[in-house]
Amino acid sequence: MSQRTRIDLPTILKAATEIVDSQGLESLGLATLAQKLGIRSPSLYNHIDGLPGLRIELAIHGCNLLNSVITRAAIGKSGDNAVYALAEEYLAFARSHPGLYEAVQRVSDPQEEQWQQAARRLVETVVQVFQHYGLDDYTSIHAVRSFRSMVHGFISLERNEGFKMPISVDDSYRFLIDTFLLGLHSKMQAAQCAGELE
Repeated sequence: MSQRTRIDLPTILKAATEIVDSQGLESLGLATLAQKLGIRSPSLYNHIDGLPGLRIELAIHGCNLLNSVITRAAIGKSGDNAVYALAEEYLAFARSHPGLYEAVQRVSDPQEEQWQQAARRLVETVVQVFQHYGLDDYTSIHAVRSFRSMVHGFISLERNEGFKMPISVDDSYRFLIDTFLLGLHSKMQAAQCAGELE
């Protein structure tokens, strides 16, 4: 008699990640996942709430994994060095886990509590990196939103083969981060000058 496959949520998410990273998010279905795991589809319902539940769990998993990656990258760094490390690991994650990254961006139920907690932790990690610049809360939110929009936009263009010219894409990404930081430093200097004039 063959040994029965032991199934738990981490095993399911590992298999689901492999599917979406190699075949795309839309390829993920319960039948496909069950076949990969060597079980019957109904057995999955002991661990997930159907396909919508699987999508949510996968998004939470991806968000937590991304947060772990960028947290490790930023440890021991501050200021521009931390921002460069953050940006590089963000892009590396999207490249190595394209399907999982997409799952994080396309959550079916953004109000789901565990998802909100995972997303909040990810944003808080980015906020902590920008605390070095001494920005007030209002400006800090704008800086974090700008950073995330910039990085996600680059990732989306690269994924959709939007960079056709024979010039290093990695160099373009570095140029983008350089330009963002120049703008951030300019904003800081303007705020300091305004404070001195008051």
